[in-house]
Amino acid sequence: MAGKNQRGGKQAAAEAHKAELTHTVADFEAAFWPDEQPVDNAVVMTMGALHAGHAALIRAARKQVGRDGRVAVTVFVNPLQFGTGEDLDRYPRNLAADLRLAEEAGADVVFAPTTEEMYPNGEPLVRLSAGPMGERFEGAARPGHFDGMLTVVAKLLHITDPDFAFFGEKDAQQLAIVQRMVADLDFDVEIVGVGTVREEDGLALSSRNRFLSGTEREQALALSRALFAGRDAGAQGPKAVREAAAAALDAADGVTPDYLALIDPDSFTEAPDDFRGEAVLAVAAKVGSTRLIDNVRIIVR
Repeated sequence: MAGKNQRGGKQAAAEAHKAELTHTVADFEAAFWPDEQPVDNAVVMTMGALHAGHAALIRAARKQVGRDGRVAVTVFVNPLQFGTGEDLDRYPRNLAADLRLAEEAGADVVFAPTTEEMYPNGEPLVRLSAGPMGERFEGAARPGHFDGMLTVVAKLLHITDPDFAFFGEKDAQQLAIVQRMVADLDFDVEIVGVGTVREEDGLALSSRNRFLSGTEREQALALSRALFAGRDAGAQGPKAVREAAAAALDAADGVTPDYLALIDPDSFTEAPDDFRGEAVLAVAAKVGSTRLIDNVRIIVR
């Protein structure tokens, strides 16, 4: 796609401009589409608490659309994604820091709406359903989570009307469901996945890592160790992958596993024992009171 919106405008190099902060749909539209020149547009959707993983998404979006394209970052803690007893109120919020990171990574506009701006008629009575893909793994642990996620993603795609939308591969099930929604419902946007960003010791970056104590952070490394052990066993088939990953996770202290699964990325179902090809090895576990997820893409032979 090349500037399907017929809106946008040339910008200076990323390092020479300021990202404009907007809170309403009207202000966002005025900032993101300042004239009628056709350019490529991209969006990165976040719930704030931005870190280097989000910066990688924004940089990828900037690279995709080029110096003359437009990059929007949305910052919205979506209440529809949080179930009873989950950490909606505890979720970290620091809009000033988010704006700085987004700007440094190359964003043109940050859209940070209130709940009332996103849902002006109150909690929506009509929502999208993630269907069977949203009922397993993360969906089983967090009923309704993916329905709430898809509902806000669809709304933000309508508001931002991008050519490209960038999502992190760390949330593998979310990415798969968004890609399926776009394909099944004919959204005119290309969904682009960006690889997981990790600390030097392997810990996947997450906004929830800040809730970990020093000891818990060390314990959390068991997740990536298990995934890497499974990945290393990929040449020996699915059974070996599962056994290697499970052994590494079972040996960890202070970690309460929720699931460890070898997944067919197309259907996001458990891969059969005769599976061959690219798969997602995913894990979810609690470390202390913090629930973490991680995954790696592996080749199973």
